[in-house]
Amino acid sequence: MPQIEWVGTPNFRYGRNALQPLAIVNHITAGYYPGCLDWMQHPGSQASAHYLVLRNGRILQLVKEENTAWHAGIANKPNWNLYDGTNPNYYTIGIEHEGMPGDELTEAQYQSTLWLHKQLITKYPAITIDNRHIIGHYRIDSINRPNCPGIKFPWAKLFADLKGEHDVDHLVIYADGDVGAALLLSFKLKCPMVHKAFAEKIQAKHKYWVGVQGTNGDGNVYYAGSDRIETAKLGL
Repeated sequence: MPQIEWVGTPNFRYGRNALQPLAIVNHITAGYYPGCLDWMQHPGSQASAHYLVLRNGRILQLVKEENTAWHAGIANKPNWNLYDGTNPNYYTIGIEHEGMPGDELTEAQYQSTLWLHKQLITKYPAITIDNRHIIGHYRIDSINRPNCPGIKFPWAKLFADLKGEHDVDHLVIYADGDVGAALLLSFKLKCPMVHKAFAEKIQAKHKYWVGVQGTNGDGNVYYAGSDRIETAKLGL
């Protein structure tokens, strides 16, 4: 599980003008660590974000969530329908991601920002999982920040993972003589089990299945071996 490391910055305003966060704004730093952190900690930059997610997966916190970070800048031809004409820094949380606009997030970086998004969504009920409440900086400044957080930012994957669309929906399929192993897996995975002779219709409703005996399926887990009870005990 990722850990949040406090690093701090002088670039913030105490409080949020009596407002609460209702959106997350994602950014790309257009530079690499430690330079990108140094920039947001330098008083002359007048720049900051609440969080910085590094390419190695570290999460650095620069500004407390109850305070205002200076990440959204000045609105310039915004195409964000929650923008109300006031300073968007007051009602957003800014997450910077180390990298250049053409970079893809590393896997460690993606998993950390996914975890961080989940924490913020849980903490702030107003932040719902949609493209009105989780946005890129380009939605606020379409002129000077058209590539923030970049064309390779994984929006579709992020929304799908936040909604649980990639969660495993298991089904245990077993054959004659594999009832014991199937029972173990079914109990461990808290999912139904069905004999392979009757599995076709039920299996089609599940994204993933576990075969105690059979052949591997795309994206599925298969348990086999001379002692299927022992392999089933290993779980997933």
